[in-house]
Amino acid sequence: MSGKTETEYLILGLGITGLSVARYLAQQQRSFAIADTRLHPPGLKAFEEAFPDAEIWLGPLDPELLCQAAHLVVSPGVSLEEPAIQQAKAEGVELLGDIELFSRAARKPVLAITGSNAKSTVTTLVGELAASQGLQVAVGGNIGVPALDLLAAPDPDLYVLELSSFQLETTSSLKAQGAALLNISEDHLDRYASMDDYVFAKQRIFHHARHVIFSREDERTRPIHGQLATPISFGLDQPPGEKDLGLRVEAGQTWIAQGKQLLFTLDTVPLAGEHGLLNVLAALALLTAAAIPLADLAPAIRRFQSLPHRCQKIASKQGVDYINDSKATNLGAALAAIQGLNQSYAKLWLIMGGEGKGQDFSSLNQALQAPVAGIALIGRDANLLAEHLPIGLPSWKADSLSEAVKLLAEQAKEGDAVLLAPACASFDQFTSYAERGEVFVQCVQHLPA
Repeated sequence: MSGKTETEYLILGLGITGLSVARYLAQQQRSFAIADTRLHPPGLKAFEEAFPDAEIWLGPLDPELLCQAAHLVVSPGVSLEEPAIQQAKAEGVELLGDIELFSRAARKPVLAITGSNAKSTVTTLVGELAASQGLQVAVGGNIGVPALDLLAAPDPDLYVLELSSFQLETTSSLKAQGAALLNISEDHLDRYASMDDYVFAKQRIFHHARHVIFSREDERTRPIHGQLATPISFGLDQPPGEKDLGLRVEAGQTWIAQGKQLLFTLDTVPLAGEHGLLNVLAALALLTAAAIPLADLAPAIRRFQSLPHRCQKIASKQGVDYINDSKATNLGAALAAIQGLNQSYAKLWLIMGGEGKGQDFSSLNQALQAPVAGIALIGRDANLLAEHLPIGLPSWKADSLSEAVKLLAEQAKEGDAVLLAPACASFDQFTSYAERGEVFVQCVQHLPA
C-alpha cells in the first residue's frame, strides 16, 4: 500500500507485541496504523477484526510513511538499523517500544530481569515467591502476557517483567525498583555488530533503577557506569555485603545466605545444578530490592517447578535420565546446563545443533573435554559445531532429532543422562524451541521402558 497517513503512532511489526500495542493505544484513544515487512504476518486477521478502521501497510518499509508518524512503536523483532527507521529518526520521529509505553503508564513498582539465559525461570520464580507472601503480582513482558496487556487489569502490588535486549533498545523511562542482569553469553550476534553492542543493550536495564542486581560470577553483568542505585550482588561464594546473596558453610553444611544471615540449606532448592542455585540467589536479590522478607520463603522455593524446556527431566528409561533443555538457544546456556548437571551423573551424553546465529563455538574444545561422554549433532550448523569438538570425543551427525535420541539411547548406560542442550536456535528444523523440546519428549517416550 502507499499514500498519506496522519496517524499519531505507527506500529512496526505485528505479532503478539504489535497486537498488544494496538490494544493499548486503542484504550488510550490514540490514532495508530501498523506496518510489517511480511505479506502475511502473524496476527493479521486478529488485527483486522479488532481494528477494522486502522490502516495496514505490508511489504518493504516506506521511509516517507515512517517519517509522517509522530511516534514509531518498534516491535522487538524489528531492527532499529533498518534504513527507513534510521531516516525517520534523523527527521525527528520518536522511536519507542512496548516497554517504554508501559514504563510511562505503570504506577506500581517494577522488578525487571534480563540476561542471556534464565530470564524466564527467574522472572517466574520471583513472581511466585512474591505472591506466596500475599502480594498481588503481575508477571509478563518477554514471557507470557505482554507488558501493555498487564495495564488493562487493576493495579497489582508489584510488576515482574522479563525484558529482552531488543526491548531494552527502545526503553528509556523505566525506573525499576530492582533491575537484574543475570548473565552474559554470546547471543543474537546476527543482529548486533559486536558483543560490546549486545552488552550495552542489556545494561540499559540499569538506567534509573533504584537497586541494581548483578552476578559476581560474571563481570560483564556489573553496571558499567557509576550508579546512584543500591547494588546487590549474587554468587556462589560468600556474600561480601549485608544485602548480597551467596553461600556460607557452617558446621559442615552449606547455606544460602544474605550477608552473614543464614537463610536456607541447599536441599531447599529444587532446581538442578549450579545454574539453578544462581537462579534462586538472583530471585532473592530481586525480592530484597522490593523489601520482601526472605526468611519465610523456603516452602515456596521448594514448591517451584522447572519451566518446560529448561533443564526439565522428562523421563528415566532403563536407568538413563533424559533432560530437555531446548531453551538453551545459545552456547552459554548449553554450557551452564552441562556444568550444572555434570556432577549428578556417571556420564553425560549431549544433543546439540541447529541455527548457530553467528556464535563463536571455539570454546567447545575446552568446555566439553571432561563433562561429556559423546555428542550427537543435528541441524544446519552441525558441521560448524563439529569443527570445534575436542579431539577424540565420540560424535555422530544425525539427520533428525529422532535419530539423535536413538543414537545416544544406544550408548547411554544406567546412571547416565542424555541432555538436549542445542546451543542454537531451532528455526532451521522447527517453528520454535518449544516445538523442538516437544519433539524430543515424543522421541524419548517412544524408547523402550
